[in-house]
Amino acid sequence: MSECNYCKKKESCVCKTKKRDEKEYKDLINRLNRIEGQIRGIKKMVDNDAYCTDVLIQVSAITAALNSFNRVLLSNHIKTCVADNIREGNDDVIDELVTTLQKLMK
Repeated sequence: MSECNYCKKKESCVCKTKKRDEKEYKDLINRLNRIEGQIRGIKKMVDNDAYCTDVLIQVSAITAALNSFNRVLLSNHIKTCVADNIREGNDDVIDELVTTLQKLMK
């Protein structure tokens, strides 16, 4: 039996997964790669003793990029996972979505 990539259990794993189409996958990975590059840039700024406000502005740009990533991912989730589950009669997905939205709004 193979090991789950998330919880590392070999038996009775209940982790949910989603197979993304190539376009969605590439878009999400490109966004994450840009964010990763921005974070490396901020680390370099701190290493080079950049002025505080300059670093803060770059951190703000990363926050905006992460929020944008979340909006795209959430939209895709609602259009696919949530809609598919509702069509299949699984209304529990609505409670899961509400809980996720509450966590995102903290």
